[in-house]
Amino acid sequence: MTSTTLKALSSAVQKLLRPLVRILLRNGISYGTFTELAKWVYVDVATKDFRILRRKQSTSRVAVLTGLTRKEVQRLSRVSGLADRESEERYNRAARVIAGWRRERDFLDAQGRPAPLPMIGETGSFSALVKRFSGDMPPRAVLDELERVGAARQLDDGRVDLVARAYIAETTETDKLHILGTDVSYLIATIDHNVRPDRMEPLFQRKVAYDNLPDQALPEFRKLSAEKAQTLLEHLDQWLARRDRDTQPDVVGEGRNRAGVGIYYFEEPYEEGDE
Repeated sequence: MTSTTLKALSSAVQKLLRPLVRILLRNGISYGTFTELAKWVYVDVATKDFRILRRKQSTSRVAVLTGLTRKEVQRLSRVSGLADRESEERYNRAARVIAGWRRERDFLDAQGRPAPLPMIGETGSFSALVKRFSGDMPPRAVLDELERVGAARQLDDGRVDLVARAYIAETTETDKLHILGTDVSYLIATIDHNVRPDRMEPLFQRKVAYDNLPDQALPEFRKLSAEKAQTLLEHLDQWLARRDRDTQPDVVGEGRNRAGVGIYYFEEPYEEGDE
């Protein structure tokens, strides 16, 4: 690695760590705990992603790659990852239900908007919606989750009404932190793909930003960007849903892949020296 590359990478790591460390400190995660997590990830990535073709990855090679001792590598190799399967599954199920409610004709009104649905029924009901997009989850449990985050409500006549266009974890810190792990990892993985010298084709990665905006412009831009971004995401959701074998079992093709597009908004005061 050249000194120029090292300097650029070190600067990038400092920038991406700054908001992460704020979150860690706010939630009582010490430097010692962070280093233990970082060491585990170093060992896991070196073991899985840096193998020599047709050769089993050895403890010695992982130690050389990571700079850890063989003893540390062996210890960390015996530790399981701390995947938050519960939050991930809850997020995915709820998001699929809302997307299907907005998209599928069976659950729309005459104007093409998500219709208030009766709780029970073979077709056109909330239970039918949950069965189609959330598998074997009880409809009441899914409704409780959607009500918890303010995405749906049960009307006086018993029907269920959708009041949000997307699943957003508004209530618990745990759910919000789960999104940190998934969404940020996707962004960094995209950047990793684009900076690799052996990549075949770059992945889409763009942003638009200006650094001399008055305070008064921000509320309008927040609203404009949210509306435009939501419209785009709903359009892409419809395209993907027609090709996803969970929602369309008749779709044919090889392999199983995850693909999507993420959009985020940012703003902060400008300080002299910012790049």
